[in-house]
Amino acid sequence: MKLRTGLVSGDRHVPVAELDERVRRAAVGFSALGIGAGDTVALMLRNDFAFIEATSGAQRLGAYAVPINWHFKADEVRHILDDSAARVLVVHADLLVEVAGGVPAGVKVLVVEVPPEIVQAYRIAPDKAALPGGVERWEQWLMAQDPALAAPARSSESMIYTSGTTGRPKAVRRQLPTPEQAAKVIAMRMQVYGLEPGMRTAMSAPMYHSAPNSYSMNAVRQGGLVILLPRFDPEQLLETIERERLTHMFMVPTMFVRLTKLPAEVRARYDISSMRFIIHAGSPCPPDVKDAMIDWFGPIVHEFYGGTESGPAVYCTAEEWLAHRGTVGRVIDETTVKVITDDGREAKPGETGEIFMRIHYYPDFTYHNQDEKRREIDRDGLITCGDVGYFDEDGFLHICDRKRDMVIVGGVNIYPAEIEAALAAMPDVRDCAVFGVPDAEYGEVLMALVQPFEAGSITVEAVRSFLKGRLADYKVPRLIEFRDELPREDSGKIFKRLLREPYWRDAKRAV
Repeated sequence: MKLRTGLVSGDRHVPVAELDERVRRAAVGFSALGIGAGDTVALMLRNDFAFIEATSGAQRLGAYAVPINWHFKADEVRHILDDSAARVLVVHADLLVEVAGGVPAGVKVLVVEVPPEIVQAYRIAPDKAALPGGVERWEQWLMAQDPALAAPARSSESMIYTSGTTGRPKAVRRQLPTPEQAAKVIAMRMQVYGLEPGMRTAMSAPMYHSAPNSYSMNAVRQGGLVILLPRFDPEQLLETIERERLTHMFMVPTMFVRLTKLPAEVRARYDISSMRFIIHAGSPCPPDVKDAMIDWFGPIVHEFYGGTESGPAVYCTAEEWLAHRGTVGRVIDETTVKVITDDGREAKPGETGEIFMRIHYYPDFTYHNQDEKRREIDRDGLITCGDVGYFDEDGFLHICDRKRDMVIVGGVNIYPAEIEAALAAMPDVRDCAVFGVPDAEYGEVLMALVQPFEAGSITVEAVRSFLKGRLADYKVPRLIEFRDELPREDSGKIFKRLLREPYWRDAKRAV
């Protein structure tokens, strides 16, 4: 049987040559709309062909694709569209229905029909999935462009919004690389992601996140097969590996948890022998879960550590992890990683401190419209993602805590300040604190402690309902409890460490 190449989603298939033509059409169309180097094109899409086409089309022009978390509500979308100065929004039809009020006047909207596999996966009501009247359809707009007019490709990255100390997402805007930088970045990603020509992979992690975005866009360029899965289903993934003879995969530890929890007879049902390389990142992986994955798939389960701002600065093979259990790896070539103690000196092996890093050939970045935030994370040219860790005697990095309050739920970064700000607006709430507590499946989940003005004046259901009207659903804490008092430090800040400690005391980890 001849194996397919190109893009696949559900019953749809776009071969490699056709995909290239569609990308050139997108670039021509964006150029006709006045998009050029340094401009922005926003995407609010689930994992779909249009995501790849629009991103690649914008990048051919040296423009920044700006993926928007499709869970966001209208106000959150407006912030990103305004902040990024996006001139075009490519959006799934059902999502436009939800956020139309957040689209500023003057933004060109191109609407993508919701494909059957996404309708089914998310149980989207037919009336929401249908294309609304009076909109410009992505497919018709795309096919009206002449691919022969496409100019030579330029190089750019997506501009990913990530949470920050204000709780509002801020954009990592990276400088356009020189040819020498671009060549080194490509070589590094080939190594860390395990990319190779003709590779066959599937992507179920949402591509609005930086690592799945980078992995998917680079995998597409290998000329093999990329299957877009609407959402992660462990048995469906195994079936896809067997049917499509997949060779490579990017995952987050939550996926490992769900795979290893499948009954043994289900796991044994599928042939996974085609798999050659799995890379994971996004959050700490429980050691017993990683052991189980390596036992099952073999020593092909590798890992990298970094962030949206830094890129993958540390890399770990399966063999290295087995020899240094719990590590995230060693520093990659032409990269500096330092552990800095609270008193400002470089830590000795085994001594913990905040992790600062820099890939020296990686184009520098700033936080779009927030240069001062970029300066806050810089120390002598190195940057921090706020993690605390240590190097062992053999030079392997271990992560043991986070200096900041960011919570990572199943690989998704969530900053509590935004949730606390929303909670504070609830009339019956006197005070509140939001933080992460350990969870076997997601690594951690959100906990909200709420101090009402009067005991019994509000309910858990009322708090959830209030937040769901203002925030994406995944930002609504899974656990909500009420307290008569919340402890505060002398500075007036809530003593969150004291609140967090009891939940982590028996977890044998702090992150």
